Amino acid sequence: MTKVNVVSTIMRVVLGILFLAHGISKMQMGLGNVEAWFSSIGVPGVLAYVVAVLELVGGILLIVGLFTRYVSVLFVILLIGAIFSVKLPAGLLGNSQMAGYELDLSLIVVALYLIFSDHSPLSVDHAIFRKRRA
Repeated sequence: MTKVNVVSTIMRVVLGILFLAHGISKMQMGLGNVEAWFSSIGVPGVLAYVVAVLELVGGILLIVGLFTRYVSVLFVILLIGAIFSVKLPAGLLGNSQMAGYELDLSLIVVALYLIFSDHSPLSVDHAIFRKRRA
């Protein structure tokens, strides 16, 4: 295993943990509350459920390395949506009321890397695709 493979694996797992934590946080707040907050900022409330499930399930899938490219594409779309629907007015570094979108940009870059990189040897994707090639 190369250094690049180790770093790719770390990036994938950490991104998965971060999204899983956000999904768990939404569940703990109560999806009804998250739906109400989405509606209050002009985002359709039903997207609260979509986002929460994507963060939970997608986070788990990234941690184990299954469907990494597809999940990463969905996370890029989700993050771009978060930037344009919520965080853009606060600016890159945020303001006294809200965080900026600097973290979102960083997570987009990590997800983009995972979309275009080879499968990490420590992933379910690698095991599946290696067997198909053989």
